[in-house]
Amino acid sequence: MRSRPSPPARLAAPARSGTPARPALFVPAIAWTAWLTHLYTATGAALAFLSLAAIVSGNIRDAFVWLIAAVAVDASDGLLARAFRVHDRLPGIDGAHLDDIVDYLTFVFVPAFLLYHAGRLPAGWGLAVVFAMLVASAIAFSKSDAKTADHFFTGFPSYWNIVAFYLYVFGTPAGVNAVVLLVLCLLVFVRIGYVYPSRTTTLRGLTMGLGCAWGALLLYLLCQLPAVNQTLLDLSLVFPAYYTVLSLVLHARRPRIGV
Repeated sequence: MRSRPSPPARLAAPARSGTPARPALFVPAIAWTAWLTHLYTATGAALAFLSLAAIVSGNIRDAFVWLIAAVAVDASDGLLARAFRVHDRLPGIDGAHLDDIVDYLTFVFVPAFLLYHAGRLPAGWGLAVVFAMLVASAIAFSKSDAKTADHFFTGFPSYWNIVAFYLYVFGTPAGVNAVVLLVLCLLVFVRIGYVYPSRTTTLRGLTMGLGCAWGALLLYLLCQLPAVNQTLLDLSLVFPAYYTVLSLVLHARRPRIGV
């Protein structure tokens, strides 16, 4: 969570005898770190466009690479925002709202379009599955407790980019893909707390370490598309399994120990 706003800074400090005054722009220049952090977050929207362009051109591998780049931005912009006290320095811009807009594009809209455009959904009712994904996640993003005070996501966190990757790479039948996606749409509304990887305190170091290794492995697998090493692909499922089990265990313990 971000700290409370600090008192407004003065433009320039009065000069003492024999001491030159600070330049008037010295303190306001600090706001540039806040602006740059917001711009960094907003680059996720540009990455979403690049991914869409790659999908339309038939380059699915590049589309996933751009989505991974967007995940890297999303994983790091919060750390920068807290380090530079962005909320204090630019209170007129809601960084959390900006983050939600970008996340909806990169985690929801683009992956849904990818699966539909790549023909990985049933021909007759694939569009209905896409609509279910978009609507369920739009509602989820709008909920006041989508991210809780104790740093959990409420309901399935709309990791459609990850789901799309595995459905695409494993080459599962379109009907199976549709069922998986619809089940996850329902789980969006089931009030289970899922780990917020960079903020949930329990096992955060282990989660972040495994997550970084997993991300590197996914990037390596992407470089192998369209044919990937099956053993490494199977191994890559260890982290999603760990994340799911950890989330369920901590969710079961939250009311009792206040995780």
